[in-house]
Amino acid sequence: MAEDSAMETRAQEGRKGLPHRDMPPGLGLLLAMALMNALLYLCLDRFFISPRRTEDPGRCPHGHFRVGQMSSCSPWLSCEQLRTEVRQLRRVGEGAVKRVFLSEWKERKVALSRLTRLDVREDFLHGLRMLKSLQGQHVVTLLGYCEDDHTILTEYHPLGSLSNLEETLNLSRYQRLNTWQHRLQLAVDYVSILSFLHRSPLGTLVMCDSSDLPKTLSQYLLTANFSVVLNDLDALPLVNRSSGALAKCGHRELRGDFVAPEQLWPYGEDVPFRDDLMPAYDEKVDIWKIPDVTSFLLGHVEGSDMVRFHLFDIHQACKSQTPAERPTAQDVLDAYQKVLGLLRDSAMSQTREML
Repeated sequence: MAEDSAMETRAQEGRKGLPHRDMPPGLGLLLAMALMNALLYLCLDRFFISPRRTEDPGRCPHGHFRVGQMSSCSPWLSCEQLRTEVRQLRRVGEGAVKRVFLSEWKERKVALSRLTRLDVREDFLHGLRMLKSLQGQHVVTLLGYCEDDHTILTEYHPLGSLSNLEETLNLSRYQRLNTWQHRLQLAVDYVSILSFLHRSPLGTLVMCDSSDLPKTLSQYLLTANFSVVLNDLDALPLVNRSSGALAKCGHRELRGDFVAPEQLWPYGEDVPFRDDLMPAYDEKVDIWKIPDVTSFLLGHVEGSDMVRFHLFDIHQACKSQTPAERPTAQDVLDAYQKVLGLLRDSAMSQTREML
């Protein structure tokens, strides 16, 4: 009888299965940390790579445009359309050649440029020709023009020119972008534009509206997704050293350290400046100015001095007194992209080691 009772007890235990065991408290914490690290690894690439606009594979054909949320391309607006469909709001800028007005077209904010005075009409028309010919990712989008009225309509970028960079980054909504990664990417954009101009479909173009840093910065716009586009194309002379076609930026004497040495009057203070005696030059004057523009773009945020250290050699080459010894804009761009990739990978590696 006792034996039957023992067998029944063992059978009941067998039906109950193995006894339940609680998970050790430390194991759950380790699993949670492993999951968190995995998620952080997936996010690292997004964190260290600036949000860049990609070139639209469905780019509009020449003579057409698409901005904002437009679903299809529209032909450049005609004189009649500019007169009847565009509402001028207020002036937002003025230069030697154009006045720029914030305007409205079909409930979209646009920039309407008007000729300031007739004696600079040729510069205005030259800028329009350049704008029409160089449409693409590096240049502000043209929406329409009217030569009879001396008006040009382009996409409006509310952040304004690169001159406003520090003020923009001080705004709370943009403070997260105030890092060496984003600032270096702006410098990459800037040098990309120079490389495009020096190898443009029209030939080698020199960025002449660049006699000092503020003037240079005013030629470029900062877009809403924090990239750079060229806005002012009024002074882009064509050069070709092999054929002897060189340029001079204006007819006045240039001074200061910002301009390249070959842009300075070479005959000393005792000889009065004469435009007809001033030697011409080529696109290497743009290369001389790159380090100064990039230094402004980098600012003084954490990590910017580290970037300057890595760019020292290429910047030293840009400052060669001999124009022919300076690198090309493409050489500088390659060096910038290499440094950006190197420092980004290093920062990602250090972050992973901290996890």
